[in-house]
Amino acid sequence: MNEFTAVIKRSGEWWYGWIEEVPGVNAQERSREELIVALRECLAEVLEMNRRDALESAEQDYTEEPIAL
Repeated sequence: MNEFTAVIKRSGEWWYGWIEEVPGVNAQERSREELIVALRECLAEVLEMNRRDALESAEQDYTEEPIAL
């Protein structure tokens, strides 16, 4: 399972957050719990979209290799 870092802050009645490692994954919600759910959903969508784009760019005759940090 991959782990990512959510940066979370509260401003007035709103909670804001974003994922440090993935640009464009951000959300705002009325509660911290809702924010975490929204960030998780947004992160999953962005990762899937990026994966599809990468595979479409490769077109054909490619291999996939897992890389771990």
